[in-house]
Amino acid sequence: MDETGVGNVAAKARQVADNVELVIVGKRQVIDLMLVAVLCEGHVLIEDVPGIGKTMLARSVARSIGCTFRRIQCTPDLLPADITGTYIYNQKSGDFEFRPGPIFSQVLLADEINRATPRTQSALLEAMEERQVTTEGETRALVRPFLVLATQNPIELEGTFPLPEAQLDRFLVRLRMGYPSQEEDGAILERFAQHSPLEELGPVLSAEELLRLQPACRGIRVGPEVRRYIIDVVHATRSHPHVELGASPRAMLGLYRTGQALAAIRGRGYVIPDDIKYLAPFVLEHRVITQAQGQLRGHTAADIIAEVLESVPVPLEEETGIGTGHGS
Repeated sequence: MDETGVGNVAAKARQVADNVELVIVGKRQVIDLMLVAVLCEGHVLIEDVPGIGKTMLARSVARSIGCTFRRIQCTPDLLPADITGTYIYNQKSGDFEFRPGPIFSQVLLADEINRATPRTQSALLEAMEERQVTTEGETRALVRPFLVLATQNPIELEGTFPLPEAQLDRFLVRLRMGYPSQEEDGAILERFAQHSPLEELGPVLSAEELLRLQPACRGIRVGPEVRRYIIDVVHATRSHPHVELGASPRAMLGLYRTGQALAAIRGRGYVIPDDIKYLAPFVLEHRVITQAQGQLRGHTAADIIAEVLESVPVPLEEETGIGTGHGS
């Protein structure tokens, strides 16, 4: 891939991140990871306690990339048809007409997704993987790009339905925002005292431009040693003694593609092992299921991924074939 293409991706990503930061205070790492997922056309699970700004982050990103946006508030009585749409009888024409649901948007926010029943959660599966929706035997394609941004509260368990493994595996990355620092809290008070800056936030990128940037990211070079490192990390999660379910081939592809997008955002035409090591917790943790015995002993998915990254040898720069002449 030529350097002009890399520079264009990096410049556009920086514009979007700067725009989102007009609303979101002090979360540049989270914003950049969101953009990595957007450039991969991957879905994002934002998991954190209430009031942190999960929904505002999703809305800010959607506005910044000029995509159509719809929001679903997930509750136990939400039905699959409330998401996908349903047929309505038209008395004038005497026919049933399809009324599209909120899933027919480019960015869909599923707020508190774990409050929806498993049946309703499953309504998202086909759309997330195949970018299409089937209702009453008729399949309709979704407009690209199509992204699902879902939020959930990991602390509150009453009235929730944990996401099944198949659904978790369809989220490219899982993010946590964390509490702001004291200085950031001060900036939030000052910024939001009079009005919400989200109301005035406009797009800095169009959906069409985004679709042109995505293939550019897929042209980022991933050398054979970096590929081997990705495979070794994924296989190490499957053979870990405390793992019931390791990272899937979909997770491996996700790690590969997010590495390409991160390299592009950082202005490089190639992926380095440190990109993969940095991304692995966000791409793999939510896909790794620990054994019951391991959970009783306090072994979390985060601990397992940390152990895997510590144990798998990282290729040296000379081995990756990058050399010193490419620069970042």
